[in-house]
Amino acid sequence: MLAYLVQMASFAAITALMALGLDLIWGLGGMANLGLAGSAAVGAYAAALLGVKLGVAWPLAWLAAALLAAGSGAILAGLTARLRGDYLAIVTLGFAEVMQLAASNEVWLTGGTGGIPGVPAPWRGSLHGLAFDAAFAALAWGLVVVAALLLARLGAAPFGRVLRAIREDDTVAAVAGKRVLRFKVRAFAAGSALVGLAGALGAALEGFVAPDSFSALLTLTVVLALCAGGPGGVWGALLGGVLVTALTEATRFAADALPAVSAVQAAALRQGMIALALILILHLRPAGILPERPRAIPKELR
Repeated sequence: MLAYLVQMASFAAITALMALGLDLIWGLGGMANLGLAGSAAVGAYAAALLGVKLGVAWPLAWLAAALLAAGSGAILAGLTARLRGDYLAIVTLGFAEVMQLAASNEVWLTGGTGGIPGVPAPWRGSLHGLAFDAAFAALAWGLVVVAALLLARLGAAPFGRVLRAIREDDTVAAVAGKRVLRFKVRAFAAGSALVGLAGALGAALEGFVAPDSFSALLTLTVVLALCAGGPGGVWGALLGGVLVTALTEATRFAADALPAVSAVQAAALRQGMIALALILILHLRPAGILPERPRAIPKELR
């Protein structure tokens, strides 16, 4: 049981890291992004290919995964610069679907639906069982804390204030002399980098990467995590990642405990219980459990 809980802590960290990336793009910048699964796929496959086929050490492979995801995010932001709201969400969702289809069909590169096994992870050869799970969870949460602190500083800096202005009204921000497109591209790239790093972490934890891991359900899970925790605030993203992971696993035990329930019925009950819990949270706390706090105007701007 302890090993299971420790492994779930790693999955919670990965979800929280993706929620942090989404928070930078959507929570601060106001850009709807339903292509999280695509950015995660870029990071996961980059780390897997570099580690398995080229023998690159995992720190460099993870760094390359984050950079490649950032590059894809910057390109996507540049191409969709004129889109807003639902239109932007649809295009980013299409990006995620294209990445999943490419991973499924480009067998020569990705292994197709068979995936890429043997993805290297830190300490996998020297540590085993609970020791490996605990070390990986500590590393994953260390990365999450570092990313959260950096984003908290970024949100309080002029860059974060400009992003909030763009979120509220990008036309007003442009009239004020801010280069809206440049800020959007930077925010999209930085957020995608975090999502790509999370994808690399997930591939290393499971030791395997396949297209099925990057369905629209992954994006939906992260969006729900951020909405429940509170968009616009770093700590809300962390809380949401832990909360959604806990709900997902708790409902697994609850559904299995019900008598005379088939596997299909148990899966449907799990989804219903998760949905009900999230609806209650959002009904009681529409802005999330830890909503964004109003910030004081800096002295130099008064």
